Amino acid sequence: MGRDAGGAANKINLIPQDFFAELCEQIIHHLNHKIPGVNTAELCQRIQTSGIEINIGDLAKIANILSFLFSTAARNNLSTEELVTTLGSAVSTLPKHALQVIRHVWNEQGKSITAAEDARNVATVGQFVDMKWKLGVAMSSDTCRSLKYPYVTVTLTVADPSGQITDKSFEMTIPQFKNFFRQFKEMASVLETV
Repeated sequence: MGRDAGGAANKINLIPQDFFAELCEQIIHHLNHKIPGVNTAELCQRIQTSGIEINIGDLAKIANILSFLFSTAARNNLSTEELVTTLGSAVSTLPKHALQVIRHVWNEQGKSITAAEDARNVATVGQFVDMKWKLGVAMSSDTCRSLKYPYVTVTLTVADPSGQITDKSFEMTIPQFKNFFRQFKEMASVLETV
């Protein structure tokens, strides 16, 4: 883990214990296939709202390191003490409250991480989480005073293979949306035959 882990450990100091515990639990749930990923954006926003300055990149890095740590510990069937000892030697700057949380979470839920998570970590495709849409009307543009053409904005929430949850938004004209819808209907009819 080296220097990267040391830098991330310093950032862990910024995260209050309750938020850090929530992050660890989300990671364990993700490794157990109970949730599609860790919503670092939402957690980061809540941490910032509580008055702590941390950016999403740092939080994502911490989440990735913890995910790697828990999955490696599960693969090697580490006991809580072995995990804490390994952590102590790898990351000397880890704050005491973080070690307590890791110890507690691993004690409670560590054994439930299945060996199957190994295979899933190799996956290269994301996982669908949610979809939101809204209809809008463009009122004007540089070239035309009053367009008033409708369009659909779609936001897809996806968990990438590492478990980070991200939103992807895009706009479609009505003809594009009709084509999109037609393809979904085709998928649905094919699924009914399976």
